[in-house]
Order: sequence, then structure tokens, then C-alpha cells
Amino acid sequence: MGIFSRIGDVLKANINDMIDRAEDPEKMVKQIIIDLQKDVRTSTEALGKAMASQRIAERQYQQAVRNSANWESKAKAALAAGDTEMAKKALSYKVKADADVESTSQMLETITTQTEAIRDQVEALKAKLEEAKSRQSMLIARSQMAKTQKNLAQSMGGMDASAALDKFTRMEEKIERQEAEAAAYAEIAGGSADMQSFEQMESDAKVDAELQRLMAEMGGLSETDAADTAAAEGGALI
Repeated sequence: MGIFSRIGDVLKANINDMIDRAEDPEKMVKQIIIDLQKDVRTSTEALGKAMASQRIAERQYQQAVRNSANWESKAKAALAAGDTEMAKKALSYKVKADADVESTSQMLETITTQTEAIRDQVEALKAKLEEAKSRQSMLIARSQMAKTQKNLAQSMGGMDASAALDKFTRMEEKIERQEAEAAAYAEIAGGSADMQSFEQMESDAKVDAELQRLMAEMGGLSETDAADTAAAEGGALI
């Protein structure tokens, strides 16, 4: 009956607990199905043997009952014929047949009880197997979902959010510096243009002064007249 002790352990096992303790729940669930199927086959074979023993015991009991009735019938016939000795001899065989009836009846009752117990266990095991099959896909799906969630959690846990934000902040500051530098260069470029205008105006004034001086020297004009002339020429050029 060792197999039925094992069957009892399987029936009492908590599948969820087994899955929690398994390294790979999906493989464990499939292995549970395989083990239950094997146990169903083995227990079914045991039930078949028990049922065969029950039939044998039943035949032996029926044969003992027939033997008892046969010897009683012979004893009656002997008495009817007036042969007391033959009647007593027949009855002695009947007593042995009655003993066989008693022993085979007890054996049949015991085997029948055991067979019924085995049948109940087999039916319970089959029901457990069907339940396991119906839950297999669900448990595997839950296991896969748990793995996915675990992997995602590990991925998120491995990320340094603070470091990522720090990098983002540094990049933002770098871009702001670049924008400030661009604005500064633009401002400097504008200032250079103004400076060139002022320098050009100053240079023109010096040229006019030299022109006035030369004209005054060469033409005997006063500096005031030369200046007026230079101004007039400059206006004409414009």
C-alpha cells in the first residue's frame, strides 16, 4: 500500500506552496501533471488487481455455498433412503463446506472493502489530475506574468534615477552656456561695427583737415576759405 501513501501525500499537497518553493514554477507545474498521471496509471493497475482478487474470492465463496448445499442435499437423500451412516458422512462434508463458506465470506468482505477504498482513492486522484490540468494553463500564465514583472522591477531597480536626472541637468546647463556664448558673440559683433563707424568718421575728419591745409598752402587761401572750399567740394561729391 506504499503507493497509496504517496497518493495521499500528493492529494494533500498544496500546489501553490510547491510552486513557491520551485526554482522554475512552469516546469514544476508540468512535473506535477506528469507525476499525477503516473500515479493514476499505477493506482488504476492496483485497482484492477484488487478487483481481480475480489472476483476470485467471490467465486470461491459461491463454490463453498454450492458445496454446502450439495452435501446437505446428499444427507437428505441418504436419510430418505434410511441410510443414517451415509447421511452423517454427507453432513460431515457439509460442515467442512460451511467452514469454507464462513472463511471465504470473510475474505470476500475484506477484499471488497479494500477494493472500494482503492476505487475511491483512484477516483479522487483522477479528480485531482483533472483539476491540475484545468489550472495548469492559468498557473503557467501567472508564472510568466510574475517573471515579466520581476524582470521589469529588476530593470527599474538597476537604473540610477538621480544620476540620469543629474546628466540631464548638466546637458541643460551646457546648452544654456552655449546660448549665452552665442548671444555674447552677437553683441560683440554689433559693437565692432559701431566702433568701425566711429573710426571711419574720425579718419575722414583728419583727411579733411589735411586737405584744407594743403589747399591753403598751395592757393594762398586762408584756412577758413579752404575749409569752406573743402566743404563745398565734399558736398558736391556727396
